[in-house]
Amino acid sequence: MTGHDQLAMLGGPRGLPAADASRDLVGWPVVTEAEQEAVRGVLDRGVFTSNDAGSGDVSALEREWAAYVDAPHAAAVSNGTAALELALAGLGLEPGDEVLVPAFTFIATAVAPVQRMCVPVFVDVDPVTFTMDPVAAAAAVTPRTRAIIVVHLHGLPADLTALRELADRHGLFLVEDAAQAQGATYRGRRVAAVGHVGTVSLNATKNLPTCGEGGLVTAVDAGVHERIVLTRQFGEDLTGGRARDYVSRLLAGNEKMSAVQAAFARCQLARLDEYAAARHRNVTELLGRLAELPGVVVPTCPPERTHSWHILRLRFRPAEMGFDVPPAAMRAVLHRALRAEGVPVQPYQLVALPGQQAFQELTGFGGYPWRLPGGPREPYRAEDHPVTQEVIADSLTLQRWHLNPAAGPVLRRVADAFEKVWAHLPALASMAAAAGRSRTVTR
Repeated sequence: MTGHDQLAMLGGPRGLPAADASRDLVGWPVVTEAEQEAVRGVLDRGVFTSNDAGSGDVSALEREWAAYVDAPHAAAVSNGTAALELALAGLGLEPGDEVLVPAFTFIATAVAPVQRMCVPVFVDVDPVTFTMDPVAAAAAVTPRTRAIIVVHLHGLPADLTALRELADRHGLFLVEDAAQAQGATYRGRRVAAVGHVGTVSLNATKNLPTCGEGGLVTAVDAGVHERIVLTRQFGEDLTGGRARDYVSRLLAGNEKMSAVQAAFARCQLARLDEYAAARHRNVTELLGRLAELPGVVVPTCPPERTHSWHILRLRFRPAEMGFDVPPAAMRAVLHRALRAEGVPVQPYQLVALPGQQAFQELTGFGGYPWRLPGGPREPYRAEDHPVTQEVIADSLTLQRWHLNPAAGPVLRRVADAFEKVWAHLPALASMAAAAGRSRTVTR
């Protein structure tokens, strides 16, 4: 074995030197002169908030997003979590109402119902799509259930047909959390415009980013949209550019978006489809190479959907590599080996949401909504969601690098680094087996 062939974690050279992953190729978001001019324009005009009488960048972003996803109404808000909370407020959910939430997603999806004093009920996910399992969701419905929040995790739309049928059968609201799926489609329709309401995040890490934080809420019903807009700013009615009267029609906080963020996001929206097409080419080439490696399960996309490829999750099957090693132990060793080679793979979610400390101890918000009459049906248990636990244990993700449309050459080097690591699988499997035995003895 030559020095060049040796794993970086054992003293060999990195398979992907840092110099080969420049910001021009993997930096995100891509900032062009258009964004700079748009932000300068906001500063020059001096219209900084959503109170723009319909003529500022916030209102323009709302119109452009509604047109892009083909939704009747859209409201721009401060961030993606606020978008979810305002969506539930617009639907009129009340304290103690139960809301179905995937056990496998970012915690914001579950925090938003709690902020409205609703009780999240966790539902396991499908092992292939990582999105809410409609069969598990059906089993979780009770007379107290009012809504289903379906997450298009990693950019892949969930099974909206089955989940909408479930919602309609029980008279529930279907809320789309499309924070990671801007531009993705389900049976020809843009996500965030299929359910009763849809939300997206404009966080700087997202496929449709702003220069910080932001969010958008779409609604089918005009009354729901009106309540969302009222709740966005102290319950005040500022529609139609009417003069501010400082009258609060309902109790609410302040979750507006700034015009600077809106102007930046408008430029990104204009290039969203262009970037998505380039990303799809780059990602499918990468996944095609990784799929040829034994024991690597790459993400796929059902034919009736399109994927925005926000996060790439790879699962590892030691048995298919030819080794009898615990998947979690093999994943841990591969994590070390790939990071040493310069590939920034990482876990995404270390525990199922019901296993989070906050949900185990029900801390925050003074113990509400669980102190309300009825309370939780039973304590939250991560082990009730075995698919989620399995996916967390045997997978790693690649994030952000592939979002840049110029990332193709770097992703080819990523594939090279994977192939280098896979050439050393017997040694890595021995390390994983030893680690597994060590954990067993420690226990």
